[in-house]
Amino acid sequence: MLRWLIGGGREPQGLAEKSSVQTIGEEQIQNPYTELLVLKGHQDIVRFLVQIDDSRFASAGDDGIIFLWNAQTGEKLFELHGHTHKITAIAPFPSSDSSEEKNPLILTASADRTVIVWDCSSGRQVQKVSCFHSTVKCLTVLQRLNVWLSGGSDLCVWNRKLDLLCKTSHLTDAGITALAELPKNCVAAAVGKELIIFRLIACNGGSEGWNVLEVKRLVDHQDNILSLVSVNDFTFVTGSHVGELIVWDALDWTKQASECNFWDSSVHPDIQPEIKLSQSPNETSVQHLTSDEECVFAAVGKGIYVYNLQMKRVIACQRTAHDSSVLHIKKIPNRQLISCSEDGSVRIWELREKQQLPAEAVPTGFFNMWGFGRANKQANQAAKKMQENTPVYFLDLVGDLIGHSSAVQMFLYFGELGLATCSADHLIILWKDGERESRLRSLTLFQKLAQNGDLQLKF
Repeated sequence: MLRWLIGGGREPQGLAEKSSVQTIGEEQIQNPYTELLVLKGHQDIVRFLVQIDDSRFASAGDDGIIFLWNAQTGEKLFELHGHTHKITAIAPFPSSDSSEEKNPLILTASADRTVIVWDCSSGRQVQKVSCFHSTVKCLTVLQRLNVWLSGGSDLCVWNRKLDLLCKTSHLTDAGITALAELPKNCVAAAVGKELIIFRLIACNGGSEGWNVLEVKRLVDHQDNILSLVSVNDFTFVTGSHVGELIVWDALDWTKQASECNFWDSSVHPDIQPEIKLSQSPNETSVQHLTSDEECVFAAVGKGIYVYNLQMKRVIACQRTAHDSSVLHIKKIPNRQLISCSEDGSVRIWELREKQQLPAEAVPTGFFNMWGFGRANKQANQAAKKMQENTPVYFLDLVGDLIGHSSAVQMFLYFGELGLATCSADHLIILWKDGERESRLRSLTLFQKLAQNGDLQLKF
């Protein structure tokens, strides 16, 4: 079931109280999402969205059902039933280059201790694995090796036919919560506060035979690792519950840089300080990380931070970007970011460079007479040069999307097709570019009139 709502949507319940978060008026000139389409079907929290192709996506959550949707029209394509408990992980499963079948597939894991492969073109269940001893919490497809990994109390390696190729011994009761592919057939696994590096080794008997070997444990984090992202073939980044961000070398797994003082205004003097009597772990928890290879974008507590990998420092932030914890963040074109929060809001930010103020002129007269002027002038010029060579950025709020009545778990960006968000309110919302949708409706009407012969062109 779906319906159109025009404008900014409804105000989430319980969010009307005044807060210190930056606000934006109704005239959101730079916000194109003036129409929204509400998709209904789920009966519980919708936690996951995964893109299938340019125009389709899947949604899943605590009701154990997977829905496939058309991102342009909002049409429900399929409703997939096979799990008996909540979905705990979902991943696209692209066809291999050598595979004859080109139908897009997705993998879903559930608290019922099963993993299912689904055919997105037909909506049918391809295969199901039920041999897990614990819940699978993360899934990763290694396209180059034509295998996929499941992480829980063990790390398991599977082929496309869902044959178990190898697995590790039991790790911990907490299990693996996140996985990231690394170069040289390696993967990084977050297990509590530890980061374990595994290497996949092909057996001599053929490409179908694999062994998985633990090669290193990294214990630099002081608390549980909540987020893990691969930046490129040389770098990956992790974030913890107490606000630690660590940049790692993806080849030798050494620590390259770290940021542990997101909340400390003395570390970021260019950023407006915020007075806090105390700092709880939830306010500094690194909930989500994403990257564009130049910068890492971190959701830390209620704030969002831009960490430049080359400068090895935070270059911009909004300490209170939302009223509650930020759950998901992503960079989109035109130097913009999107963030969503437990407070039910979705916000669009633009990363802008601050205009540098010219350095003050050196006074003449008394100090010049005693020879102080030249030294001051040189120091002033050096300071000015350093200031010019170090750009300062800030995040400007350009859009505020109010439509959900509960925590927005994550979103997908579809370019001109818009934005898809999912929430604890059981809903999915497609946010649409109002001007584009208006043009499409006008074009459709024009074509329909022309076909019916009702359109008479006068010259």
